[in-house]
Amino acid sequence: MVDLKAKPFELTEEEIRWVEETAASLTLEEKLSQLFVLLKPVPGANEEQIRTLMRTARPGGMRWQGGDKETVWLQNRLFQQHSRVPVLIAGNCDDGGNGVLPGEGTFVATAAEAGASEGTETAYHMGYVAGKEAAAIGVNWMFNPVADVYKNWRNTIVNTRSFGSDPDRVTDCVRAYIRGIKDAAPHMACTCKHFPGDGWDELDPHISPAHNEAGVEEWRASFGKVYQAMIDEGLETIMTGQISLPAMSRKLRPGIRDEEIMPASLAPELLQDLLRGEMGFNGLIISDASHMIGMSGVMARREAVPRCIAAGCDMFLFANDFEEDLGYLKAGYEAGIVTEARLEDALRRVLGLKAHLKLYDETVRCPDRALLDSIGCEAHRAWTREAAEAGVTLVKDTRHLLPIDPARRKNALLVYVQSTPNSKAYQGDGMRQTITEELERAGFAVTQCPSFYDLEIENGVHPMNFVRMMQMGRREDFKKKYDVVFVFIYVKGYAQRNVERLSWSSGHSMEMPWYTEEVPTVGVSLNYTNHLVDCANIHTFVNAYGPNRENIRAAVEKITGRSPFRGKADDTVFCGRWDTRL
Repeated sequence: MVDLKAKPFELTEEEIRWVEETAASLTLEEKLSQLFVLLKPVPGANEEQIRTLMRTARPGGMRWQGGDKETVWLQNRLFQQHSRVPVLIAGNCDDGGNGVLPGEGTFVATAAEAGASEGTETAYHMGYVAGKEAAAIGVNWMFNPVADVYKNWRNTIVNTRSFGSDPDRVTDCVRAYIRGIKDAAPHMACTCKHFPGDGWDELDPHISPAHNEAGVEEWRASFGKVYQAMIDEGLETIMTGQISLPAMSRKLRPGIRDEEIMPASLAPELLQDLLRGEMGFNGLIISDASHMIGMSGVMARREAVPRCIAAGCDMFLFANDFEEDLGYLKAGYEAGIVTEARLEDALRRVLGLKAHLKLYDETVRCPDRALLDSIGCEAHRAWTREAAEAGVTLVKDTRHLLPIDPARRKNALLVYVQSTPNSKAYQGDGMRQTITEELERAGFAVTQCPSFYDLEIENGVHPMNFVRMMQMGRREDFKKKYDVVFVFIYVKGYAQRNVERLSWSSGHSMEMPWYTEEVPTVGVSLNYTNHLVDCANIHTFVNAYGPNRENIRAAVEKITGRSPFRGKADDTVFCGRWDTRL
């Protein structure tokens, strides 16, 4: 059973009494409901809908959907007001406050950008802004920081979300992020994820069964090292990835068959023997999202729901159909899959976390509306600029092109490469115009290379759009017209493909880097760090990490020599190839 007096709970006798009295007041169904974190099915702050949800489902935790800061603040307040037991309200803030409010919150930096920066100041500011802005709308549980170690350059689901490939560097940045959270929001719990660690496999557990194939000692010296450090320092919660750790499972369960090796959320040997036993974690364990194929694709849901709790998870993230999932959990309890002791232990960890966060105090769980003014404030945006100044990285400049003087190389062709639009509603993302403005601000005369997607919007669907994209023109004319080519790449993706790679807007497109031996060329990535694998023949390349004006401006200023490059590239940027270094 959990020790509520020990780290990370450290409850007083009075708080333990609150936990026990609350637990004793719950029916069996209410106890089981406390083990779920639900996603609100309908956006908005309709009080009657929220009252009905909270009084029928009675979840232990909530994630909301959509809305501006006023709406979300009210929505989260209503969650608390209409719940008999205080609610854990979770936020996901990889890059800062924009994680809880994409339109209004502050993007500070990606973890990759923070990892490239000297020291841990950027990681601290990421946590501080995330804590400040999330707490303002009523969040009390941060599903961050990401504690993954980036071992496989092909892995794009954590490419920008990991602080790097060095476990010591990752540990330092994770620690700084948590310190930022705690300084900004003392009543906020932190979560390290995705135990036992993403970044080894190239597969995305959202859409495929995924594995961490590190050997036992290799894991202990890398992923395990990060988690052990945070556990020793009082980390409150750990999120299990829908990721297996086969070598460790085989060590802890000699004779285990391949088909019995499960993702951590369903693996008692990883959660009970390793995490609870060997590593001494006394806090709360929550599964990653239960709809991910890494879980839902390896076990029938009627088995997975109770098996997740029986394996050692204290909370189950999201429901497919709550009534059905609650029924599955209850059936598992009645069948003895989830024992009485396991249920009571999980329940006390849930209630213990709520007591640890002082959620029994209404002034803590329902923040004052005035705190909303901190969201997107100038002080937070200043840290975005500081992070860009510190993190933007010169990956290579093998032909010594930099710095570029716009007075000498004024005429620039801008090639903007983006993800393939996946909606007929696409009308451009505005990023090419922002880049153009920043290049012109620096003194370049910019010509925008067309994109097939935009031609389809401008001209309608027509075969000549494809033909136009193939027309490179005479090389000598091209060299007379342009002094430099800038290739800005903004490729992103989530839970759709295992590996996101650079994709040109049409086959044989004029965008492709045929021009690198004709005119000096600079590549700039606004997101992923591994694009050199697809354009190794671009000999000057910059990782700018952020699709925003601040990061674009910082990159342009460094390219033109107005400020020095300070970021340091992780060796994974070269993708394990010799030609990417040329």
